[in-house]
Amino acid sequence: QVQLVESGGGLVQAGGSLRLSCAASGRIFSSYTMGWFRQAPGKEREFVAGISWSTGRTDYTDSVKGRFTISRDNAKNTVYLQMNSLKPEDTAVYYCAADRQPNIWKPPSSMENVYDDWGQGTQVTVSS
Repeated sequence: QVQLVESGGGLVQAGGSLRLSCAASGRIFSSYTMGWFRQAPGKEREFVAGISWSTGRTDYTDSVKGRFTISRDNAKNTVYLQMNSLKPEDTAVYYCAADRQPNIWKPPSSMENVYDDWGQGTQVTVSS
């Protein structure tokens, strides 16, 4: 079990950038997958990006490919989401999550029910 705390959310104009951080107070084991999800009002929680902690393999939902980049810093026990070219439809609460028992031979899972630990979320608002 890890405790996750997101930060870096805020208000940004369309076309701008934000970098979200997720700091883990517990150890992120090399076998974990870390993911970012988001949830807009009235919408279901949606997978955004994921990264294998050990290999660095990443995956993204189609709507953010080419704009968002997920990365990790093993020494700082932190995962990041760099968000560029933001659009109003990116507005949501963003959550980081940890999958303790991923299938490392597949891309990071997009299914929220396989993730075990969740942060409290950070609000991202993109104005038009």
